[in-house]
Amino acid sequence: MKNRCPWAEAELHHHYHDTEWGVPSHDVRHLFEMLILEGAQAGLSWSTILKKRGNYRRAYDDFDAAKVARFDTRRKARLLADPGIVRNRLKVEASVLNARAFLAVREELGSFDRYVWQFVGGRPIQHRFTQSAQIPVSTAESDAMSRDLKTRGFKFVGTTICYAFMQATGMVNDHLVTCPRHAACAKLA
Repeated sequence: MKNRCPWAEAELHHHYHDTEWGVPSHDVRHLFEMLILEGAQAGLSWSTILKKRGNYRRAYDDFDAAKVARFDTRRKARLLADPGIVRNRLKVEASVLNARAFLAVREELGSFDRYVWQFVGGRPIQHRFTQSAQIPVSTAESDAMSRDLKTRGFKFVGTTICYAFMQATGMVNDHLVTCPRHAACAKLA
């Protein structure tokens, strides 16, 4: 693909960039997956997480939030011993807590999808950036999402992580306007 966003120039990123990043997602399993993966990425490169994504899907029961919420001490110990994922105790603990909080949001509000999409008014924000330097690392919307998630018991959901989540799930379209995916994602809005 010509004129792909500069962050996705490495071959490892091509498929993710060309088929997933910026595509509006309302699939709750995908939303949960991205919540966990973006938290796992904190302090690391996205390349590290993409390389381990298949291992995460295996280790986290294909991101079934109900199953992850039931992970006990033994299951968390297995995760910490799994070289296929990021073996950080705080991130592993957070993933289980986040699964429980995810289910609590669903129970209280009926839908995690509607809950997270409320922070962008239910429709993707269509940015028209021409340079990577223009893309923010956080916004008022990601600040609000982060604050609310934290009050609900979620961990590893700072504003930068929330903004990356918003980009990954198409809540914001941050493809550069010169990238063919910008127009493609905008049509999906």
